[in-house]
Amino acid sequence: MTTNYGIVNFWMNSDLTIHCVALMLLLMSILSWTQIINKGYRFLQQKKILNALENFWQEETISKATAALGRETGHNNSFFNLAKQAVSAAEHFDEDKDTHIEHGLNRGEFITRTLRQSINRSTARLESGLTMLASIGAISPFVGLFGTVYGIYNALVGISQQGAASLDKVSGPVGEALIMTAAGLFVAIPAVLAYNAFVRLNRLELMELDGFAHDLYSYLNNGFGFNKKGGRSSHLGGTSGCASNSENRAMEVHK
Repeated sequence: MTTNYGIVNFWMNSDLTIHCVALMLLLMSILSWTQIINKGYRFLQQKKILNALENFWQEETISKATAALGRETGHNNSFFNLAKQAVSAAEHFDEDKDTHIEHGLNRGEFITRTLRQSINRSTARLESGLTMLASIGAISPFVGLFGTVYGIYNALVGISQQGAASLDKVSGPVGEALIMTAAGLFVAIPAVLAYNAFVRLNRLELMELDGFAHDLYSYLNNGFGFNKKGGRSSHLGGTSGCASNSENRAMEVHK
């Protein structure tokens, strides 16, 4: 009599332990791909964000630049939040600098604190989910291996009870049990590759965010771009206190 071997036969003849292992691997795969899709979509917007940052310094005022940045990148974007909070901090300092505990800080220190806090929150948001990807990539092969070992054990026990130890009786059940190892690798490989890619992309985005914070600090700490004659420049990039080529890089916003 011919016995049909395969995934369906393995599932039908497996016990609760194998079913739980398979469902665990399925759950880890769903969680992993959810993070991959969400973060992948975010990083597909990087070129759009870089273009928005270039346009930011071409606006006439900081308020217009911040509003335009929010429209182009979305109001949940790290760069928009950084600009919005930095501008709010500068305005708050000018209006209430003598009424709160912050009066012990000068304008630059107050803006620096706000920038650092914003970058820290953005860093935490960027790194969310990475621990889960790393954990799934690390443990899913061993979960699959456990399923394989347990499946082989059950197969050998069944063969011994039947009293048949021929090659065709052994190779089929053992081959089916190896499906669990393959499933573990199928879950682990995308998670590991995605983790490494997202760590690199996060590092690049944080570098851009850090540079943007330096530029905002240079601009805001010099009085919202007023030139020496008391007038405003035609656009933000024309002010002496701002720009990516500014010599004022002494402030360390993010370590």
